[in-house]
Amino acid sequence: MTSTSRRFPWHTWLGLAILFAAEAGIAAGSRVIATWLTPIVWSGYILLVDGLVRRAAGASWLTTRKREAPILFLASIGIWLIFEAYNFHLQNWAYRGVPPNPLVRDFAYGWSFSAILPAIFETADLVGFALWRRLPTQPPRQTSRAPGPSRLWMLVGAILVAVPLALPQAIASYLFGAVWMGFIFLVDPINAQLGAPSLARRWKDGDRSPILSLLLAGAICGILWETWNYQAFRAGGAHWVYLVPEALRPFNLTSGRCRCSGCSASRPSLSSSSASIPSSGQRCGSIT
Repeated sequence: MTSTSRRFPWHTWLGLAILFAAEAGIAAGSRVIATWLTPIVWSGYILLVDGLVRRAAGASWLTTRKREAPILFLASIGIWLIFEAYNFHLQNWAYRGVPPNPLVRDFAYGWSFSAILPAIFETADLVGFALWRRLPTQPPRQTSRAPGPSRLWMLVGAILVAVPLALPQAIASYLFGAVWMGFIFLVDPINAQLGAPSLARRWKDGDRSPILSLLLAGAICGILWETWNYQAFRAGGAHWVYLVPEALRPFNLTSGRCRCSGCSASRPSLSSSSASIPSSGQRCGSIT
């Protein structure tokens, strides 16, 4: 590894500056920062973590995979919109405090959604290299000879993603976990058949790092999502609230209140705000 690759790339410091500026804006009571907190902090986070990965491993999405990175950002929007579409029926979350202008609001959604996969993948690379000296989102150098996941996985996945849509909303609202798991079972066998990297195949090869890195990355990003979302809520900015059934609410949630990760926002009705997406994706915090 050359001395150049050992340096922090310039965008590392830009990302750190963005995070500090966002926190300073929240502390100062800026409504503009509060409204745009989610896309701002996640953009800074991605720049910062990518720089850390580049410094440690000598490779990263924004420095050595420049042709693939824009596709990842665009794919993140498209993939998250699939879950937003599911949410029209399941009604598990809702957005509040978003910009009232439709064009500005859609831009905010797109910017926020574009950061979801990059944030998870960048975090997975950081965790994977720290624990296993590997970048789990990089394609393996050698083609696996292990058998891929069976077609039974695809059948199970298809059932899991289809059943919630076929059930009444009152029942389907309990099954969002089936949707998340269903796409894993559905897509991973397709990747294997196409010769693309497969989590199940790498697990059979004895490489546990991709799955474990992604699980840890999901946990880390989940905590950060809820933390920053709570900040946006407290500052009166754009945030999401959970509309999951009472039986699924942790921490003894009652009276329509959402206190996931500290959020105590009152549960809104789906028709109470023209600046929200009625029955489309919403959570307890900011726009993402």
